[in-house]
Amino acid sequence: MADRADDHAETYAAFREAVNMPPAKLEAFLETDESKSVGQKKDGGEATGHREGRRIVELLRMKKADLSDDDYAHMAKVVGYVRRHLKQGGPDDKTKVKDSAWRLSLMNWGHDPLKDG
Repeated sequence: MADRADDHAETYAAFREAVNMPPAKLEAFLETDESKSVGQKKDGGEATGHREGRRIVELLRMKKADLSDDDYAHMAKVVGYVRRHLKQGGPDDKTKVKDSAWRLSLMNWGHDPLKDG
């Protein structure tokens, strides 16, 4: 049982590091045209990242004690996505990062690469 608790603690810490946008800011971003303009869409519907953003807001607002194994698994998925996307890097021209699809996609997943600390 301690192993699961340790895994959950590591996942929680990694999630809180990867997701650097507060829930209210992420929720507000998800309402923008910029947010809705990026990501993979199935059949013209909501993009995967946009849907993920709504789930991330829920996770951020939950009490740690109320998180389920499924929630932790989802948090690990978010961490993996953010880490992979950051490694891909954004536009070579750093002046173009602000409005890039790379940054907007990351923001849908709760990470703003331009946010300090």
